[in-house]
Amino acid sequence: MAKALVLDFGGVISKTLFETHDLTERTLGLAKGTLTWRGPFALDSDPLWAAMQRGEISERDYWLTRSREIGRMLGEDWPDMETFVRRARGADPETVIRPEAEHATRIVADAGFRLAILSNELDLFYGADFRARLPILARFDAIVDATHTGILKPDPRAYQSALDALSLNADDCVFVDDQRRNIAGAEACRMRTVLFDVKNPAASYREALRHFELQFD
Repeated sequence: MAKALVLDFGGVISKTLFETHDLTERTLGLAKGTLTWRGPFALDSDPLWAAMQRGEISERDYWLTRSREIGRMLGEDWPDMETFVRRARGADPETVIRPEAEHATRIVADAGFRLAILSNELDLFYGADFRARLPILARFDAIVDATHTGILKPDPRAYQSALDALSLNADDCVFVDDQRRNIAGAEACRMRTVLFDVKNPAASYREALRHFELQFD
């Protein structure tokens, strides 16, 4: 049986920015339907996302491009992803947390298992203030963020940092991420893995909890 659940943040714990276009448009005063790129939800609408999936650009590059695009729509210069997230989601950060993530992490924590986050850009994209306003994060035993470590998944050192923070072996941990290359990196380190489906979060969390012999429903 597994001992710890290790989660990516963006897309796994939080809803993707693709899923909250309505909120973004409303908050920023953009006309409904202004944001047409849909990433994994409509690949033909988003060649830039497809390029990221092929490894031609990084995920950071993708979101920085989108951030700058939206800033220009508002006549502003947005130099980083944090500006986008703060302006689009800052009023009520909890509204973008997946209810499935809230439910699953509560089940795992209440059963006495460990929780950790392994993210490439938690503070880079969201900012420390945003993070501080999310009660769900108090449930986690460790947060390993490449914003501060400088080591990005799928570098093996990223996964080892999470294992070290938990003082556990690789096969004790279930790693959940929505990017295949990050899952491949975890598998190479001998961690148990679940490729998170942003189109079906409940099924992904249900699969993860089976490693702990826990029921999601």
